[in-house]
Amino acid sequence: MLLEGKVVLITGAARGIGRATAFILAQEGAAVGVVDVLPEVETTAREIEKSGRSSVAGIADISDPGQVHDAVQGIVSELGDINILVNNAGIVKNISSLTKMTHEAWEREISVNLSGAFNMIKEVIGPMIEKKWGRIINISSIGATGGLHHQVGYAASKAGLLGLTKTVTLEHARDGITCNVILPGLIGTELVHQMPEEIKEAALPLIPTRRIGQMEEVGHLVSFLASEKAGYINGSEIPVDGGMRLNVSTLGSRKEIREMRGPVSRKG
Repeated sequence: MLLEGKVVLITGAARGIGRATAFILAQEGAAVGVVDVLPEVETTAREIEKSGRSSVAGIADISDPGQVHDAVQGIVSELGDINILVNNAGIVKNISSLTKMTHEAWEREISVNLSGAFNMIKEVIGPMIEKKWGRIINISSIGATGGLHHQVGYAASKAGLLGLTKTVTLEHARDGITCNVILPGLIGTELVHQMPEEIKEAALPLIPTRRIGQMEEVGHLVSFLASEKAGYINGSEIPVDGGMRLNVSTLGSRKEIREMRGPVSRKG
């Protein structure tokens, strides 16, 4: 197992990619702390425990440093110091053009998606520095590099994670800490499956592999980056998108997407 004896903390673990990744990390031998603002995160922890691995849940709004501190300390008291941090939590407050987006929605997306990751890193990095070993994996989006139509706050906050990742690498590589960022494309989360079929059918031609990605495909990459085997991978931006980033500049309007055609696969 890749992560035997390690302690992981993953945010946004109540559902979606975070939940799927938490189970994969547990299967690889890690004790897993799971954090989310949603109380369903406690179900994630209970199910990991049933599988025979240790898990502790913390309910927190990660945009609040005080709540982050309390959640992390609760997990550390049960599992020990955090070796591996996965900043997965992210929100889309509203989908609208820049001119229609509210200041409140902008501030909320930045505070959770970007400041939340900063708060988590700041809270857990001390013991990593002391022990000269740590892994930090940030989950961004292909929209961080190509932009996202009507999602200016989300795209900007996820782009900020790229700069955060590289700065952590520059400052802490000599402390034995790696920091990398994953850029998922269209992944089969509950939210994506609830999208209208016409939207998914229109988007699939933008993906060279012609399918939606699976949450576990992100989780397995996280598991590798968290392991000893990935010690020389640092400060990297790694897409998990089936090649979608090659066409991301075409993600202009729904009309433009619909004009693109091509055979698609139902797999995934």
